[in-house]
Amino acid sequence: MIKPEAVAAGHSGKIIDLILSNGFTIVALKYTRLSHEEAGTFYAVHKERPFYGELVEYMAGGPIIAAILEKSNAVEDFRKLIGATDPADAAEGTIRKQFAESKAKNAVHGSDSDENASIEGAFFFSTREQH
Repeated sequence: MIKPEAVAAGHSGKIIDLILSNGFTIVALKYTRLSHEEAGTFYAVHKERPFYGELVEYMAGGPIIAAILEKSNAVEDFRKLIGATDPADAAEGTIRKQFAESKAKNAVHGSDSDENASIEGAFFFSTREQH
């Protein structure tokens, strides 16, 4: 997912180009906006954390681009491509190093497991929307 501040800053095309140039195939793509309820559901795993409310507000604060990507070893390779959560700690050439504003506004979300990738993909896309 390309997060609201990266979309607002006009970085979506560059981020998508980096994804494609690193061997990923896009099987679903959607420009959308999360309601507060949807953002709360998507990030429910963080509900007990102190930053949850702020996270929900932020993610409902503007349009996002949701995607399902395919590649051999996709989750691990995408995690490497996006870089560390804090852009100050992210490796050169990673998406977060190039486009993140801060640890909280870190430009992109990437699933942390194949299981979560399936759950998160189904959150945004019906099977008809996946090609």
